[in-house]
Amino acid sequence: MWRAEWGKSVRLPVKKTYKLYVGGAFPRSESGRSYEAEGANVARASRKDLRDAVRAARETFPKWASMTAYNRGQVLYRVAEIMEGRRAQFVELTGDEAEVDAAIDSWVWYAGWADKLAQVLGGTNPVAGPYFNFTVPEPTGVVGILAPDEPPLLGLVSRVAPAIVGGNTTVVVASETHPLAAVELAEVLATSDVPGGVVNLLTGFREELAPWLAGHMDVNAIDLAGADGQVEELEQLAAENVKRVVRGAADDQSPWEIASFLELKTVWHPIGV
Repeated sequence: MWRAEWGKSVRLPVKKTYKLYVGGAFPRSESGRSYEAEGANVARASRKDLRDAVRAARETFPKWASMTAYNRGQVLYRVAEIMEGRRAQFVELTGDEAEVDAAIDSWVWYAGWADKLAQVLGGTNPVAGPYFNFTVPEPTGVVGILAPDEPPLLGLVSRVAPAIVGGNTTVVVASETHPLAAVELAEVLATSDVPGGVVNLLTGFREELAPWLAGHMDVNAIDLAGADGQVEELEQLAAENVKRVVRGAADDQSPWEIASFLELKTVWHPIGV
């Protein structure tokens, strides 16, 4: 963009508009509100925005859950590839090279677990009788995530990656004080192979959005990693609709983090003669 100044053209920088990421698109908050964080005006999501995000996650869940585990692993690896290409941008944003590298490596690590979960978490069970008995991990459904404030990028990735690698879809309330990492990650997800609606990212006030996420009847689990002082209230709201509650840490990396968002289904089958 250019403007005239004393007979010559001077270029004005194009300022970025920070939006939400819902269903693979970048809508503004329906309320039109914003708030200031990290030197930028960031979209302040409303309860309606949250409901729209849950609806997008639910609609996408059958498609994502039905993909092969190997394919989901490829998709997560693609996210790491794109983040690697934008590494300098993330380093400039966070000011921490080690955190950015750890976040990229976390995507790769969880991608590698995608087609190994069934063998580690499930298997064939010995039973007394002429039956086959199998235990198979299945996704829980729509997972709500309250992202931790620190570290902003690694904390976000460390909660989202284990939730989606097993086939769940997510509605994420980004860090209230450091939301720009989530906005940049949304742009990576939008240009990767992750289907729109698998990850829905909302920026805004946690105390305003978290209770509605915990109490939403179409959310199957909630991760309280960034809940801070709201934990007790959110656990009570989740208990009212028998929602699974996970107390994740900001930078945990373990197959058991994936297991937190999975259901174990056991099937009996008679042995033919």
